Amino acid sequence: MTSGETLPLSQRPEWSDVVPLIQDDGPNPVVPIAYKEEFSETMDYFRAIYFSDERSPRALQLTEETLRLNSGNYTVWHFRRLVLEALNHDLYEELEFIERIAKDNSKNYQLWHHRRWVAEKLGPDVAGRELDFTRRVLTLDAKHYHAWSHRQWALRALGGWENELDYCHQLLEADVFNNSAWNQRYYVITKSPLLGGIEDMRESEVSYTIKAILSNPANESSWRYLKALYKDDKKSWISDPRISSVCLKVLSQTDCFPGFALSTLLDLLCDGLKPTNEHKDSVKALANEEADTNLANLVCTILARVDPIRANYWAWRKSKITQNS
Repeated sequence: MTSGETLPLSQRPEWSDVVPLIQDDGPNPVVPIAYKEEFSETMDYFRAIYFSDERSPRALQLTEETLRLNSGNYTVWHFRRLVLEALNHDLYEELEFIERIAKDNSKNYQLWHHRRWVAEKLGPDVAGRELDFTRRVLTLDAKHYHAWSHRQWALRALGGWENELDYCHQLLEADVFNNSAWNQRYYVITKSPLLGGIEDMRESEVSYTIKAILSNPANESSWRYLKALYKDDKKSWISDPRISSVCLKVLSQTDCFPGFALSTLLDLLCDGLKPTNEHKDSVKALANEEADTNLANLVCTILARVDPIRANYWAWRKSKITQNS
């Protein structure tokens, strides 16, 4: 036997009393799956202990071997939890086991569901560990859905909010286009019990976001975040002069994509902003020969030209404005 190989279960003395339970594919399987011999044997032994409901140390070890062959098997994870509880097994060791499995396949629901179950059992003492685990996963894949979902759950259930806004800032400093980091930042300012909610954070967050917009006007994430800061508060949205001001600053730059500034200005106008001469002059400077007396209509016309992929959408927006005017 070469290094790294394990002795087949059928040759291990400690399993001699177990009769493997063969997979039943029926009398005439249409397309039998060509499983590897090791996989078939391991699953046959797992089925035997699963149906006999054996909750023993060797059963726990067998679930580990089975999961190394297929970490997406929900039944194996479920049975492992039953065995862990029956043995009162060290759950800190279980966290280490999960991390070893995650190195090869971190994108399966079963692993993260199991991780949450373990962390919930251990409680707030592992808050920092869960945040560090997700941080390491996100370092490899900044948009890892499972890691972000688990991180938000850990913050909510276990705590650890103190440094989360700084963490979001670090991610955005590294990549301001990281929409997952923007989403997490919004989650923190709206859910953290330490920050006071969106109204208390709006002043500083608007300044932060405008700075990010001016450095990268073509970044849709920061524009969406800016509008989200005024969710359910249309009055503040249209009355805050910083919003239309950042639109005008971007529109005055001739070397950047004006689409997001224009669409934000359009939202302001449709929500009730009374356009000033400065608004009109900035838009007309982009209008070429077009001269619609309705500023919102003119913005839609320009958007259809500078953002042709969504030309039909801007035409639809324009039709709605015309109907309501």
